[in-house]
Amino acid sequence: MHVVKKIEIFSDSVELGKIISALERGGVSSYTVIRNVAGKGVRGGVFDDSAVTMLDNAYVIAFCSPDILKSVVEIVRPILNKFGGSCFISDVMEIRTMKCVSSL
Repeated sequence: MHVVKKIEIFSDSVELGKIISALERGGVSSYTVIRNVAGKGVRGGVFDDSAVTMLDNAYVIAFCSPDILKSVVEIVRPILNKFGGSCFISDVMEIRTMKCVSSL
């Protein structure tokens, strides 16, 4: 096991392309996007009652090595400052697997 950084971003779906592009420019090679998320934050509730998908919120989860985190944050922060959104970063442990075994 080794330490990696987990990056979680909540943002408008409209800005999703900019955020994904920023992550890739920063060196993040893989990520997961969950669209149409709902919840409540400091600015109030965000609910899934809109028929317009452009106004939905999205959740992006990505992992990267600690040595590229600073550059990723420097690229993502201006986008969130301009368009809104939240970003959380935490330390997590990754278990790397080397072989896929069909039966144990």
